[in-house]
This record gives sequence, C-alpha cells and structure tokens, in this order.
Amino acid sequence: MPILEKAPHKMAAKAPSSEEEPGLPKLPVPPLQQTLATYLRCMQHLVPGEQFRRSRAIVQRFGAPGGLGETLQQKLLERQEKTANWVSEYWLHDMYLNNRLALPVNSSPAVIFARQHFQDTNDQLRFAANLISGVLSYKALLDSHSIPTDCAKGQLSGHQLCMKQYYGLFSSYRLPGHTQDTLVAQKSSVMPEPEHVIVACCNQFFVLDVLINFRRLSEGDLFTQLRKIVKMASNEDERLPPIGLLTSDGRNEWAEARTVLMKDSTNRDSLDMIERCLCLVCLDAPGGSEPSDTNRALQLLHGGGCSKNGANRWYDKSLQFVVGRDGTCGVVCEHSPFDGIVLVQCTEHLLKHMVTGSRKLVRADSVSELPAPRRLRWKCSPEIQGFLASSAEKLQRIVKNLDFTVYKFDNYGKTFIKKQKCSPDAFIQVALQLAFYRLHRRLVPTYESASIRRFQEGRVDNIRSATPEALSFVKAITDNKAVVPDLEKLLLLKDAIRAQTEYTVMAITGMAIDNHLLGLRELARNVCKELPEMFTDETYLMSNRFVLSTSQVPTTMEMFCCYGPVVPDGYGACYNPQPESILFCISSFHGCKETSSTKFAKAVEESLVEMSELCSPPQPVVGMPLLTKEKAARPRQGHKP
Repeated sequence: MPILEKAPHKMAAKAPSSEEEPGLPKLPVPPLQQTLATYLRCMQHLVPGEQFRRSRAIVQRFGAPGGLGETLQQKLLERQEKTANWVSEYWLHDMYLNNRLALPVNSSPAVIFARQHFQDTNDQLRFAANLISGVLSYKALLDSHSIPTDCAKGQLSGHQLCMKQYYGLFSSYRLPGHTQDTLVAQKSSVMPEPEHVIVACCNQFFVLDVLINFRRLSEGDLFTQLRKIVKMASNEDERLPPIGLLTSDGRNEWAEARTVLMKDSTNRDSLDMIERCLCLVCLDAPGGSEPSDTNRALQLLHGGGCSKNGANRWYDKSLQFVVGRDGTCGVVCEHSPFDGIVLVQCTEHLLKHMVTGSRKLVRADSVSELPAPRRLRWKCSPEIQGFLASSAEKLQRIVKNLDFTVYKFDNYGKTFIKKQKCSPDAFIQVALQLAFYRLHRRLVPTYESASIRRFQEGRVDNIRSATPEALSFVKAITDNKAVVPDLEKLLLLKDAIRAQTEYTVMAITGMAIDNHLLGLRELARNVCKELPEMFTDETYLMSNRFVLSTSQVPTTMEMFCCYGPVVPDGYGACYNPQPESILFCISSFHGCKETSSTKFAKAVEESLVEMSELCSPPQPVVGMPLLTKEKAARPRQGHKP
C-alpha cells in the first residue's frame, strides 16, 4: 500500500499509533442486509422506477444466502480482526490517492483568515514571523504528545476521538504517481536534522532554517530572515522558472514532469528540501481585486492563476500558509493526511498564539549574524519548459471555470434553530436539499462528511442527506405549496430533520453504507475475476457521483473554510453556523450551464427564511386582518425571528 514512512536521520521518537489510544474501539463492520436495505432506500426516490427495479434485483442476488455478498462480508470481518481500521487504506486510495484531477479547487480546501491590514511589507513579514513561531510552538506540543485529546461535539458528544491525524499536519507529503499518488509520512524524531520551512516569494522557493545550532529562531530572527528572502526574491536577474506551477497540474502530468526533473541532481536536492519541510509560507503579492470574502477565498483556492499568485505554491505539501501583502491570509491544505476539523483546530491554536504574540512589536534581532536563507535552484530542460507552459494554461482554465461565492445569512443562526429543538446541522442540510430542489426540481446523491474518529484511525463516512423524507418535505414546500397546509409542512420538515439526524448518528457510530460498500467492492477486486454487477450497476455508479458535496466546518474565531465541487455539474457547499448567522461558501463550475453559485446561495436564503416561518408563524394582531399568504412569505430585510 502506498503509505511510506520516511525514516528520520536520527533516533525516532515513539510514533503515534493506535496502541496509544487503548480506549478507542475498532470500527465495526455493519450487518450486510442492513447496508443493502439502506442503500436501496437511499436510492429508490433518486432514480427512475424501471432502473430501480433492475438495481433491486441485482442487490437481492448479491445479498442472497450463501451468495457473493456473504463471502465478501466474511472476508471483511476477517480484515477487521487483522487491521487497526478495516476501511482506512481503501478509503484513502478511493477518496484521494487514486484521484487524477489537479489538487487546486478539485481537492484542496482552504481556510481564510480575517482580513489583515498591513501598512507595509514589514507588517506582512511580522505577521508571517509570528505565524511561523506559532507553528514551531504547536509542533513542539505535537512532538511531546502534549495536545489534549479531542472530544466529540454535537450528536453523541463527549466521546474521546482518535488523535492520529494531528501527527500528519507537519510531517506529510503527497507524492504524485503515474496511476496512484503516495502519502509519505515522515516520522517525528527527538533530534532531527535542522528543521526548515519553505518560503515561497515571487514564485521562487527559499529554505528558512528554523533551528540553528540547536536553537529555535526567535520571532525577531524569523523576521530578519524573511526580510532577506524578500530582498533576494526581488532580484530579477536571479529569478528561476515558476516550478511550483507543475504541482497545480493533473496528477499524472505532474508525476511525468517530476520524473524528468529528478534526472538532475540539483532538482533532486531542491525537491528533497521541499518534500521534507514542516510547511510552506507563501508571501503573496496583492491579488489585484477588492479583498472581499469571495476574492480572498479565490486567492487561497487557486491564487488567481499564474499571472498572480497561482505559481507561488507547492500543492503537494499538507499545509501552505498564505500571507498576502493586501491582507489576504489563510491556509491551503492537501487533504489526504487529515480532515477539515483537525485543520481548523490547528489553525485556531495558531491564531490564538498570534493574538497574544502580536501585542509585542517584533524587531530584527541582531545578537548574531544568521546564515542567509538559501534559494532553491532548478535546472529546466526544454521538456520542463513545455510542462510549465501546459500547467500554466490548465491552471488558468481552473481559475476561469470556478463559479464561487461567499454568502452570509444573517436572519438567524444556530441559537434560533436550537430553540426549535432541532440539530442545527440537520436543519441546514434540509435547507440545502430544499435549495437544490427549488433550482433543479429533483434531488441528487448528496455527500456530507461525518467524522468516525471515535474509532481507531477513523477518518470520515458519508451522511446521505437526500433522504425520502427530505423529498416529501421539499415537494410539499414547492410543487404542492398551495395544497398542503402549513401545519403539515411543519410536520414534514420535522420528519426530514429527524431522518437526517438518525442517519448522522448511524454514520458517526460506524453504521453508514458508503465505507461498507467500498470495503466490499475493494475485496471483490481481489476475489473475483471481474467486478460484480452490484458495483458496475448504473444506480451504484450514480450513487457515488455527489452532485451536492457538503460539509459543516464550524469555527470559534473569525475564519471560514471553502472548497470546490467534486463533479463537473455539481456544487460544493461548506457552511459555518454561528449563533446569529450562517456563513456559506458555494462553488460550482461556469462550464455547466445548469449550475449557478449565486442562484444557489439565493435559493438557500429563501429556503432558510421559509423554514423559519414554518417554525414560528406570524401571530395575527388583534383587530387586524391576517396577512395574505403572498405577503407573509416575503421576508423583511434584516428580520430576526
């Protein structure tokens, strides 16, 4: 399996492992018949009747007593006995490493910080120095295993969660492959060789040693070194081609280009320094547009293309902290080693460190002369120049194709939803289903990530939010609006929220269907000469095309997460519920004429307003006529129920 552990140059410390979390149970394998029945229930209302009947017969044959399904189920139970987590390897390959699409927009999410106001370049570099200092403090906590254990929030709260993902934050690297990528994990060590950060500036890459003579650089030292880097990067005579562009290409193309790069020893040394760094810090030039939430998010998602900051990146590295001269700051994440919540926890820790650290004015330390940071050199053959031109063109296509908007719904937030005795997440998920139905008059297979970190080495499973109950509700609100009384609509809404909440509990307790079907499918590849019809059937293939890809990423500080759609005709919908507002990041592609991010955001607004009105109908004033339905349905701007 392509997960490598790079041996450190010195003695290794105890690496995080499932043995360190003896309290955590193994991920269960759900009963076969339960999964097959749930699968059919999830898909029946999403496909034509005749197609469903064919698929049901295929599922029944697969699950028949003594049939192939039972054989594969038994093998899965045996695999569960032998491994810490029976699905993690299959899931990592299927979700990330086998995916051949370019990382920007398609795979790598971004977290956008509050806009900073830098008066000059020194302010920008002070912020970057403070950030790097925070990274080093956080890394020290990780190395000494001093990070407190996370506990589950929301449904079934209080359970301890697996912490393994945290140890991949600064020690992982995604290596491109010709058919499959490899997740390289560098084991932490007691006394590693001098640790370093890679600083990207003007599309050039510099090695910033953060440990010199066994001493961690102070914030003042870091500021001094960053000033030297900016000065070196501004020397146009020394400028090298923007090699970082290659990492923004499709994975096969980048793997091919990397093979060519590796033929030269200079390039090998430069690649090695990048692949072993703690993280990247990208000192960006101004993006050239008004730094709104939407524009700042675009700078993080794709850098605006090669003419702006798109080449000032190295997408294979797990964490790239962006510090822009125009105050656009955040982090771009290569998603394969860890999930969004882990990224947010790490980022909030860093921002809290920076708030306390920024109270003191950082000046350049001049106690001793530090060795100058080193520019990474590249030898570029005509073949590499060709790859660069192709990568630049493809990144530009990604930039032009992304239809993205950040929308803040401020009529109400999770406080109001909790007063209705509803789960805020389930309520918002039903609103997303209603928004999609308003625009497209159908529901589609929907992905909502559900953490399974309460199990050893758990990552995520899928909550299938397009439930039959959601369909009944959205039809009552739209197609049959005039026919169905409001009280019945409210009951249908409550039923849709109940179904969503029940599926959520099923997913976080390891009883959802997606990981289970994936495990059975991957075992079938080893057991059968060809893939069983269960996994080639059109309904199964359609069930894995997530036209609506959603995720709740709540934050306690001023920042938000965003990502792109996972299919060409789909939407990405990331949301951050706050007490009195809900922030949505909606993405789609201009290349699809049926989708529109601004229309979807508008439909979300209408859905949330209509749902709140159902929950708290307007009370008639004594002696005044009741409002007509038409007037009652029109929301007042700024109305807070």
